[in-house]
Amino acid sequence: MTNSINEISGADFILACGTNTADCHPVISYKVNKAIRNGAKLVVIDPRATDFAAWADEHLQLKPGTDIALFNGFANVIINENLWNKDFVANRTEDFEALKEAVAKYTPEYVEGITGVPAEKIKEVARAYAGAERATILYTMGVTQHTVGTHNVWSVANLAMLCGQIGRESTGVNPLRGQNNVQGACDMGALPNVLTGYQSVVDPSVREKFNKAWNCNIPEKPGLTVTEMMSAAARGDIKAMFIMGENPVLSDADASHVAEGLKKLDFLVVQDIFLTETAQYADVVLPSACFAEKDGTFSNTERRVQRVRKAVDPPGEALADWEIICRIANAMGYQMNYASPSEIMDEIAGLTPSYGGISFARLEKNGLQWPCPTPDHPGTPFLHGEKFSRGLGKFHAVEHIPPDEQPDEQYPFILTTGRRLYHYHTGTMTRIGMLNEQMPGDYLEINCADAERLNINDGDKVKVTSRRGKIEIPAKISDTVPPGVVFTSFHFAETPINKLTNPKYDAISKIPELKVCAVNVTK
Repeated sequence: MTNSINEISGADFILACGTNTADCHPVISYKVNKAIRNGAKLVVIDPRATDFAAWADEHLQLKPGTDIALFNGFANVIINENLWNKDFVANRTEDFEALKEAVAKYTPEYVEGITGVPAEKIKEVARAYAGAERATILYTMGVTQHTVGTHNVWSVANLAMLCGQIGRESTGVNPLRGQNNVQGACDMGALPNVLTGYQSVVDPSVREKFNKAWNCNIPEKPGLTVTEMMSAAARGDIKAMFIMGENPVLSDADASHVAEGLKKLDFLVVQDIFLTETAQYADVVLPSACFAEKDGTFSNTERRVQRVRKAVDPPGEALADWEIICRIANAMGYQMNYASPSEIMDEIAGLTPSYGGISFARLEKNGLQWPCPTPDHPGTPFLHGEKFSRGLGKFHAVEHIPPDEQPDEQYPFILTTGRRLYHYHTGTMTRIGMLNEQMPGDYLEINCADAERLNINDGDKVKVTSRRGKIEIPAKISDTVPPGVVFTSFHFAETPINKLTNPKYDAISKIPELKVCAVNVTK
């Protein structure tokens, strides 16, 4: 997030796109609710008419995979009606003329034909966003999980810069992370092309610094993403894999292909707190401690680094992740010896400029938001206050490109997926006790007109088929989804929806198009 969670309640305009915040980020939704009570206007952009969309002043129910066209339409209105922030664009950005030229054809009427959103609604929302004093944009995987996910994010950033709605309190471009330490994992280099703090492996000076600190040679070539790794395993190009705290057999696109890749490995290690569906393919399972059984830190969606404190001892032979990694490294001949997580944090601070001022001692009372470069720095509630990290903010001229799969005679529906309120990711930690009693299984949302045409009644078992696989799941007749669109979650092993989803990925981010695939539905 460019801004902080608490700042959401101070916004007077909230544009929430590709996010069902009430179900997927209920704590953050309280801040949205508070802003509404304070008089803020909420606009929700979502193919589904969710409960969160019901809170909104306007719900723009666009066709899945048409986000760029919609945001280009907003920009078209703002530029044509002279509503853009001239000072901000002139002094803080570059390539405005390229954006202006690119969005010229995206008139509200043209965009209506692509997205299904009425032209007048596009004009109203564009004017309201441009005219707001403090407008914030919230988005999640409904924006990013597309073959043009990176371009979607660029189009969102274009709108924020065009109106100067960034670099100030209660404004910004704010992705809401889907899990509690996704931000921290990325910060610590759990990406194939960077080390800690997003320091590039192709930068010789970065490699030299880490080589010296770790007494090793950092490869200069970026590695593979998860999607690429699974394909490489299926081809036989990767022989061994180590999976920590992830359940790709349920969570990754084209999950049957993932399972095939794991079966072909010579050796698979899974390190987790439960025997997940993925762990059942492992040659060795290493039991790790959960959050309440170890000391350390999490970095949350607003870049806040927070202490995690051990409350109980881990069961059996379970160890904290860092202890397991150290033992394996030592057994393989590389000396990796730390006395505590606090010592590891000190090393992180020494090698990572954005974490330079963070220590366990400073985190005892409150978290700190990076960048926090020095021990006396208070942390950074919002980014880009005086300038962007690259100097000038860059406008990107992006064009609408349809999703990789379109409905046809054989597969006439669009399947989109997401989360439910009661469960979390692949259900590993939530399908127990009261949460499982509230929602013990899933269902396929199907529009009442489609259900009537197919003679499907509420609760009927239906078969959902894509080019990659098929599943059976109960149907729920609903006006939450529009005609031609069906929806379910990926929480349940009994209805493994990712056997159907499309592994075709964004060329830049390498994230699969999980939000749009063509399917057939039969009773």
